[in-house]
Amino acid sequence: MGFMDDAKDAAETAGRKAKDAFEDTKDRVEDRVDEHKAESDVKKAEAERDSVKTRNEVKEQLRGD
Repeated sequence: MGFMDDAKDAAETAGRKAKDAFEDTKDRVEDRVDEHKAESDVKKAEAERDSVKTRNEVKEQLRGD
């Protein structure tokens, strides 16, 4: 019976380690996705800021300011 218990414990340990590794990898991937989304949002905001600045400069030039 001892051999069966040892095999069962080893299988359970291997299963836990595989699950932990999968969850760690999943978390890392989710973190990377979040980083890329944040970078994308920043770039979008910067582009909008530049667009507004350019638009305002053109309006000033048209007014002759």
